[in-house]
This record gives sequence, C-alpha cells and structure tokens, in this order.
Amino acid sequence: MNDNIPQTIAIIMDGNGRWAKQRGLPRTAGHKQGADTIRTVALAANELGVKKLILYAFSTENWKRPEDEVGYLCKLPGLFFNKYIRELMEKNIRVTFAGELERFPSDTQKVINRAVNDTSHNTGLELCLAINYGSRREILLGIQKYADEVKNGRKNNLTEEDFSQYLFVPEDIDLMIRTSGEVRISNFLLWQLAYSELIFTPVAWPDFNKEELVKCIEEFKHRDRRFGGLTK
Repeated sequence: MNDNIPQTIAIIMDGNGRWAKQRGLPRTAGHKQGADTIRTVALAANELGVKKLILYAFSTENWKRPEDEVGYLCKLPGLFFNKYIRELMEKNIRVTFAGELERFPSDTQKVINRAVNDTSHNTGLELCLAINYGSRREILLGIQKYADEVKNGRKNNLTEEDFSQYLFVPEDIDLMIRTSGEVRISNFLLWQLAYSELIFTPVAWPDFNKEELVKCIEEFKHRDRRFGGLTK
C-alpha cells in the first residue's frame, strides 16, 4: 500500500472523554488510552509511507476545561515520551510541535523540547503535536510577524506560498480526519485545509487503530481531487 498515499495527514483526536464515560471511567483514563493510540497511529502512518502526521493534542480552548483535567493533560506528554521515545527513535520518527508551548508548565516544555531535540536527525515520519494551538491565533501571529517585517523595510509582495512560511504548519494538508462523530473543524489548520479531503468517522480516538487509518486512506485514494479544476 504505497501508491497515492496522502503525504500529510491531520487528525482531530476526539472522543477520549466520552469513551471513558461509556466505560464508567474518569475522563483522564480516556486521555491515557488516547495517548497510547498516538503511538499506534504514528507507527502505522510511518509504516504506510505518510510524510507528516499532525495531531490536535491541546487546543487554545482546552484551557477552559476543569483544572484537574487540564493538569493531567499537561502531564501527559511526559508520560507518553517516557514510555515511547525509545520506540519512536528506533522507528526513525521525528517529533515536532505546532503552537505556543510557553503557556505550559516548565516541566512539560522540557519534555517536549527534549523529544524534539532527541529525534531531530530522524528521517522517517514527522509526528507533529499541535499543542496550545489555535488556527485563528496562528494566522494572526503570522500576519503580525509579516507586518513587522514590512515596517522594518521588507518589500510588501507577499504571496500565498510566502505566507505559509509564517505559520506553525507550512504544508497543505492532504487528508484531515476527525474521530468520534463530530462534524466540524474546531479552529484547526484553517489555512492548510483549503483543499484537504475531510473524513469524519464515528470511531472514538481511543478505539482508532491501524485498520481504521487504512480505511480512511483507502477512502482518500478514491476521492477525485480537482483543486478547483475539471476532471480529466
């Protein structure tokens, strides 16, 4: 399975809390299982030949959640990387992040930055965690940075391709998947999703696995991507 594979896949990992509630478990149990699913899906994407996998791990709106849940989510990167960083290294997976990491506790920042540094020379899948990420904020910061450059003498000749380089995620997304049945984008990669194929699956993120990823990729392969033109 290596022909017509989407090179960039973005996933809104939805349904952890509902998955836990259905089983009489605390929401944190759903997040813990969801973290294990990140490992499963990252390894599968790497094996299938995906170039970049972007996972919506923590949005700018998630700070509104109960304090104990936010606290657990802040600790989750440490739990995840302590458990799986060796395997990610062995599989040649490179870790990056998109978002404003500065708001997180210093321990969380150190864990994520260490994972980024330790895997920086790997050449397989790029596993990008969108963390404290919001797309409107991303675009606004990009506009502000460009405006400052123009103010300081840059020629005002911005193209769409140029502007992409001011964003946390510069690539266009081939395929966006949202799990758990919700049918909305939720402030995720608004610029980058302009011509993405969108798939909304009822499967909750903790139950998402390689088989489900393959199903989504197979559906993608049968889509007619015209980018505003006509079918040949």
